[in-house]
Amino acid sequence: MTDLPTGTVTFLFTDIEGSTGLLQALGDRYVAVQDEHAAIIRRAVAEGGGVEVSTHGDALFAAFASPAGAVRAAVAAQRGLAAHDWSPAPAVRVRMGVHTGEGALGGDDYVGIDVHRAARVAEAAHGGQVIVSEATRGLVRHALPDGASLRDLGTHHLRGIADPERLHELVIEGLGGGFPPPRTLDTRPGNLPLQLTSFVGREEEIAEVERLLDHTRLLTLTGPGGSGKSRLALRVATDLLLRYRDGSYFVDLAPVTDPALVPAAVANALGVPEAAGRPILDEVKDHLRHRELLQVVDNFEQVAEAGPVIEELLTAAPRLRTMITSRVVLSLRGEQEYPVPPLQVPDPERLPSDLSALGAVEAVRLFTERAVAASPRFALTPENAPVVAEITARLDGLPLAIELAATRTKVLTPSQILGRLKQRLALLTAGSRALPERQRTLRAAIAWSYDLLDPVERRLFARLSVFAGGWTFESAEAVCDPGELGLDALDGLTSLVDKSLIRRVEAPGQPPRFSMLETIREFAQEQLEVGGERELLAGRHARHFLDLAVEVEPQLTGADQAAWLDRCDAEHANLRAALRWAIEAAEASLAQAAAGALWRFWQQRGHLAEGRRWLDEVLAMPSGLAPTAARAKALAGAGGIAWWTDQTASRGFYDEALAIERELGDPARLAVALYNQAFVVAADHDQGSAARLLEESLELFRRVGDEPGAAGVLAMQVVPDAMAGAWDRVVARMEAVAAIWRRLGDRLSLAFGLIWLAFAYGRAGHPADARATALEALELFREADNPTGTALAFLDLAFLLTWEGRHADAIRMAGVSESVRERAGGGPTPGFGGMLEGDPVAEARAHLTQEAAEQAWQEGLAMRVPDAATLARDGPAA
Repeated sequence: MTDLPTGTVTFLFTDIEGSTGLLQALGDRYVAVQDEHAAIIRRAVAEGGGVEVSTHGDALFAAFASPAGAVRAAVAAQRGLAAHDWSPAPAVRVRMGVHTGEGALGGDDYVGIDVHRAARVAEAAHGGQVIVSEATRGLVRHALPDGASLRDLGTHHLRGIADPERLHELVIEGLGGGFPPPRTLDTRPGNLPLQLTSFVGREEEIAEVERLLDHTRLLTLTGPGGSGKSRLALRVATDLLLRYRDGSYFVDLAPVTDPALVPAAVANALGVPEAAGRPILDEVKDHLRHRELLQVVDNFEQVAEAGPVIEELLTAAPRLRTMITSRVVLSLRGEQEYPVPPLQVPDPERLPSDLSALGAVEAVRLFTERAVAASPRFALTPENAPVVAEITARLDGLPLAIELAATRTKVLTPSQILGRLKQRLALLTAGSRALPERQRTLRAAIAWSYDLLDPVERRLFARLSVFAGGWTFESAEAVCDPGELGLDALDGLTSLVDKSLIRRVEAPGQPPRFSMLETIREFAQEQLEVGGERELLAGRHARHFLDLAVEVEPQLTGADQAAWLDRCDAEHANLRAALRWAIEAAEASLAQAAAGALWRFWQQRGHLAEGRRWLDEVLAMPSGLAPTAARAKALAGAGGIAWWTDQTASRGFYDEALAIERELGDPARLAVALYNQAFVVAADHDQGSAARLLEESLELFRRVGDEPGAAGVLAMQVVPDAMAGAWDRVVARMEAVAAIWRRLGDRLSLAFGLIWLAFAYGRAGHPADARATALEALELFREADNPTGTALAFLDLAFLLTWEGRHADAIRMAGVSESVRERAGGGPTPGFGGMLEGDPVAEARAHLTQEAAEQAWQEGLAMRVPDAATLARDGPAA
């Protein structure tokens, strides 16, 4: 073979599109067609100064010292393929990808991330298309062949590559264009988390799991903690993403310990909201019924009793496939188990003489890559290779154990690591005979890593195990109090991250969080128990998050409501743990105050059924039956949840809350209770009683200086004018109220107020103001990810558009409203409060044929929210 270029190398990958179908169509003639295609590409590679590295079936891999030469070869190859006479066979279309990076050799092939990136760039192309990476574009943009140009395709996520890549199409004059978007992860829906470290080895396991998924709809990857089940499942799901029309989804059950919450966890991962009065599992089944997707359900062993949930989903959705990771087999109908083996390890007694061959062994590769990440100067050498081989063999090829050991190269040599590891392995193996061998090995690796911590770091590590689902820096400071241990919080967390005992997790636009793998957390919790601090830390943790629940309540309707709702989502597992602690500790006051404060979060983020369960439980606490402010708070929250799910039940909660507040006499809280009661009374069409409640509420709000509360009452007080048709008065009063909410930054109240104001503008004969106001309300709701408000905004627009004479568009808006409302899980009746009385669909249908009206309705039901907003704003020309 010609010597392969090294240093900065440009890689070209090619692959025939639809080769399987071509093979089936051509039969024996396929070999000749494949050879003709390969000859054209080889000739172009040679002319461009490249070297063929390898071929796999109909795929070819070539390397070039010159990036311009690689691009010339790609252009020449595509022109040659297009000009070739393939008859009687169909034309052969080849996808190509070009990327420039480091050409590191491993034996007679290239190794490293840049080769993988180049292959993924090619995978993103369509037949007849050449895609180049940003790195290559920067080197060739001024040296393109005649008739070639570059077109920016934007940033995309490539399979198996953590960082996004900017891609460019190599446009070749005279050849067809108009390709669909690149075949990247961005073209399929899903929520698969991006991995921050490379995936090493497992080629045989990947192929076997993919083969099994072709023949079974329920595959369980089993093995002890730390064996790599989750990474393998995610890698396979990512590899197969383009195979499933409706994408791949990841359901993380690590923070879930109650089997009853599994349906809600699945719904949350899939983006399925709750529906009023209906089990969330039924909503998920309906959502999946006609979809083709793969779901990965991680850490199932701790909620194994919820196995029937998976069976129900698979029965309801015939094109659903499910891959589960679990430490135990679940014994479900149709379940196929795949025990995840350890990584391939070398035999320390029979090491290969070739260093590159030893470095290619999976366990050694993993150790080396993680060691280099911890200490960039680390390298596998003839001197340390036998020691590294023995480390990986003693750790049984368990990925987590190997990673923990490799991080220690920052301060220890491989020989020192091996010596200390031998001591800990002997100690733990002797004392843990009841555990399976691989589990003893993993515990030994974790324990050894723990032993190497300073005493104060050990205590911090144990204390951090009290968190469920992760934590922020601020929470770690408040709950674990590193200062009490004589340790700086940032230094302590950084040290534990460096040693791979905790992980730093970042999401766009969110503050960084930290987490522990469940296997490590279990060990840390044991140390917390041994240290006698479990009860202390559980109480601190619970009080911290119960206080957080109360702290966030006023923020859930303000200018930054979306960020605060996101924070509650991130801390949901911790909030659940805190509520459970308060209930079991009989701390009714804390539990009721926190649950009452969280109702807006549960309502806005689709956790209505769970919120109702928590509120029912805290209200039933024997220690919480007295008429206290905390109980009244929980009753108000229960009334709020019921208002969106079962309005008939809300009055009972609000009645008791008002009775308690009258007895306690706090004017601020009594004002809120009166305002809440006015809602349900108005819904019962008792406007006289509602008016009296509102007058009393307004007087109290003004007495205590609560301007937002007073503004809410003023908005409700326009209902009698609306019912009397005095729309100019309604407009004037709602404009004043909206101005108050703008000044106060209360975006949720402003958005709902604008809904009413827009309707009033329409009734008063100001169509331009009406539509602009409704569109502003819609934008506010969309910014906050508030589906119920979005549905009301489209209903508002339906009225306005039919009054403008756009009857078909009005029905489309109503269809969109109904679609969003169903996904949101219900809400107040459309005519709530006497403001949106009437039926815009009936009004619009009177001006259309039955067929035209039905077509518009169906179009609305199927319309995307952004498209509907554009239609409402710009009209049919949009």
